[in-house]
Amino acid sequence: QVQLVESGGGLVQAGGFLKLSCAASGRTFSTYAMGWFRQAPTKEREFVARIRWSDGRIDYADSVKGRFTISRDNAKNTVFLQMNNLKADDTAVYYCAYAQGYSGYAYSRERAYEYWGQGTQVTVSS
Repeated sequence: QVQLVESGGGLVQAGGFLKLSCAASGRTFSTYAMGWFRQAPTKEREFVARIRWSDGRIDYADSVKGRFTISRDNAKNTVFLQMNNLKADDTAVYYCAYAQGYSGYAYSRERAYEYWGQGTQVTVSS
């Protein structure tokens, strides 16, 4: 089992920034990838960003490119999401996701990840 603990959410004005953190613990000896998804009220959960552990490859959703940056601390099995120039549309619960191995699903699919954090609320006021 893998446990994910997120932190860093909060309330921020449009144009502001926040940094989310997600620490993985437990059976993390073979991390394949970690990423972030988000779910706004009345909407489905959507992919935000992910980083592949073996080579550091990074992928972003088009909606956050140029504003969000995903990074990692290998030694601490932690992934970060720096969110700049936040917009009201970024308001959502942000979930950390962990993939222990390659699932065969595209990285933007929820099924590509076996473990999920509890979520952290990000609210952007306009």
